[in-house]
Amino acid sequence: MQKQKITIRPTIKQDEVYEALKVKDEVFYGGGAGGGKSWIICESRLINCYLFPGYRSFIGREELKRLMQSTYITWTKVCHYHKIPLNDWNLNGQYNYIQFKNGSRIDLLDLKYQPSDPLYERLGSLEYSDGAIDEAGEVDYLAYDVLKSRIGRQLQDRIRPTLLIGGNPKKNWTYREFYKPWRDGKLPDNKSFIQALYQDNPYTAEDYGRQLSKITDKVMRERLMLGNWEYENDETAMMNYESISDLFTNTIKEDKEKYLIVDASRFGADNTVYSVWKGLDWYKVVIRNQTSTEEIKQDIKDLAVKEMIPYSHILIDEDGGYGGSAVDSLKIKGFIANRVASIDINTGRPFNYKNNKAQCAYLMADKVNNREVRISFNDERAKELLIADLEQYKVKNPDADNKKQIISKDEMKEHLGRSPDLGDCLLMRMWFEIHKQPTYKDFNQPAYEYANPDYIFKQPEFNT
Repeated sequence: MQKQKITIRPTIKQDEVYEALKVKDEVFYGGGAGGGKSWIICESRLINCYLFPGYRSFIGREELKRLMQSTYITWTKVCHYHKIPLNDWNLNGQYNYIQFKNGSRIDLLDLKYQPSDPLYERLGSLEYSDGAIDEAGEVDYLAYDVLKSRIGRQLQDRIRPTLLIGGNPKKNWTYREFYKPWRDGKLPDNKSFIQALYQDNPYTAEDYGRQLSKITDKVMRERLMLGNWEYENDETAMMNYESISDLFTNTIKEDKEKYLIVDASRFGADNTVYSVWKGLDWYKVVIRNQTSTEEIKQDIKDLAVKEMIPYSHILIDEDGGYGGSAVDSLKIKGFIANRVASIDINTGRPFNYKNNKAQCAYLMADKVNNREVRISFNDERAKELLIADLEQYKVKNPDADNKKQIISKDEMKEHLGRSPDLGDCLLMRMWFEIHKQPTYKDFNQPAYEYANPDYIFKQPEFNT
């Protein structure tokens, strides 16, 4: 293999990326379509393959098929542009890697989430000099998190271990890990965020400009043409993405009261989720794929003992699953979504919500948007699922002059491809906030007592 001369002609923004890779551990490049993200991912790998014989890197994408149909095509264009001899490298299509004669190698990784491998253990034994993720908006957070730990394990004395990430605006971990800290001036010193739009790439600006100008979808246009990270997907959404992201960093009032909220599997079709709270701090989550009522009841008893939670502070979903049995045998609280909303003490009538679930959902949205809830558990996969769930809580018929309501669970499942189990746990936690016993201080009159806790009046500040 002869020594190869590669002369690069980066755009101004791409040059910033090359400079950042010299001093940073993680570099995010993107912000809009046409900025040359895939090009620099491929070109920077190619350069290192020649500079460091035996170098090993990866290019990962959410789906290998799309990687081969898009990123790999860019790779061939980069090689052609730099006049790389065809016999210097070859593609191993069976095991999905690019092999150079000098021992350098680039793995092409499928980063799709697999239920059989929820922790991405298939990536845990790999060793790389550096790596890159293309179209990071499609990639699961745990894939990114695991891959960070796999670089710097080959030629670590000769090459800086860096992770180059390309992507367009997306309300996921790329927003939380890179864009928002960069926007707020809080990006860690080891990271870099470099925004580039189609007009920053003189090689393709004219073509991309014509293509992007034809986009009629408002959100798609905001993201791909204008590089707007603050786009809103749906005006009916009850919680904005930034307030959802802040759930994991909020500082809230300390409360020693503990609660256990259980979203029980529905005849074995969904997961059972146990959420453990201290006040409005959700500090522990347990997710099980169960079909047995007895297993659920035993889990509740075990968690109640371990976390020292009184049974009066345990709530389980009774709708369609195994919750009713637990309510009857353990004497815990039961949540029924379609039960009438609580009574307004001032009018003697139910509040203006279609049902119990809608009332809890509206209060949940208020609490989240006002940064009064905190998520402190460490399960990253559960965090991603919760974020996706909360984005699906939307107002139904917002212009209608009738009782407030939200879209159905079936509509949420259609969009998510699963049940919003974690979101429902957060929603059900609001039941205890709504049904707190009124006091003299709350109402400026003697305290009331009610035999049925479902009709304990909620506090006046929640009136609508």
